[in-house]
Amino acid sequence: MFNKEINLNLDFLQMKSPLLIGVDISPSSVKMVELSASGKDDNGYRVERYAVEPIPKDAMLDGNIVNLEAIGESLERGWKKMGTRLKNVAMALPAAAVITKKIIVPAGQREDDLAFQVETEANQYIPFALDEVNLDFQLIGPAPNNPDEVEVLIAASHKEKVEDRIAAALTAGLKTVVMDVEPYAAQTAFELIERQLPNGGKDQIIAVVDIGSTVMSINVLLNGQSVYMRDQPSGGNRLSEEIQRCFSLSPEEAETARRNEELPDNYKTDVLNPFCENLALEVARAIQFFFSSTRYTEVNYIFLAGGCAAIPGLDEIVAARAQTRTLIVNPFADMALSNRVRPKLLGADAPALLIACGLAMRSFDPS
Repeated sequence: MFNKEINLNLDFLQMKSPLLIGVDISPSSVKMVELSASGKDDNGYRVERYAVEPIPKDAMLDGNIVNLEAIGESLERGWKKMGTRLKNVAMALPAAAVITKKIIVPAGQREDDLAFQVETEANQYIPFALDEVNLDFQLIGPAPNNPDEVEVLIAASHKEKVEDRIAAALTAGLKTVVMDVEPYAAQTAFELIERQLPNGGKDQIIAVVDIGSTVMSINVLLNGQSVYMRDQPSGGNRLSEEIQRCFSLSPEEAETARRNEELPDNYKTDVLNPFCENLALEVARAIQFFFSSTRYTEVNYIFLAGGCAAIPGLDEIVAARAQTRTLIVNPFADMALSNRVRPKLLGADAPALLIACGLAMRSFDPS
């Protein structure tokens, strides 16, 4: 999230980051990505290694860690699969765990003065005592209507939310160096995709729809800035539940059969297609809610991310339902790959790795 961090309470943040593993903890799995700098391609990154490690059911609840040991074990397994020596990680909190607020302040302030003003402003917007939260902020840029002022984004989260993730990493022998916010980490990685659009996506309204196991998150971007965010309950767990119901399978059997493509012939017509149609309807409704909640009346592109985005044909069904060009997210499309990375497998996993990729990119943050 933060291109420039001025440390208030987050004493684990550093002004400059060492090489990091980007770690995204979701309700279904831990995603880990390691990048290196590369001069051989336009965006200057190379995928060194990555891992996707399932976590036990109910280890997470509403974005919160409820089984610290289980998450730590999954992190450790993922780290071992990667075969890396790096132990510094960048992690992120779900948007629901973070209070954000944009404020306008006079330009040209010293860092100490700006930090003091941010803390003063935070008292007005954060419904907790400041000693109960981790607080940080980012300079966004000049204020829209006054060049003598700047826009600042304040972010705060209850300390226990941050500490749970740090503790899970420690259980796996990893050190948390950066704590971000999931939609902003995804936005960082999405910049790699946006620049591939005509005219670099300038003046285009782009909806990034991340469909996870339990939550569908929409982040609408315009010229690199978020103009709308919303989460709603929906996701891949519904597909798993339908597979269990229709074919009398346990949760573990259903997941294994789906991953290995070992389901009966009527799976596509009776289960998968209705699921995709319902999902597309929810995406279209989310876009309509965006229109009714803002001054905007169109979306130029929809990009699908998350585990469900890899379902073959989902992009076409969403495009037809929403009447908007729909594409699948792949932040690694123009990256070099190490010989440890299998291109076909990475292509299939890429939509679910958007947040982890954005977190791994924090290794190269110039601030």
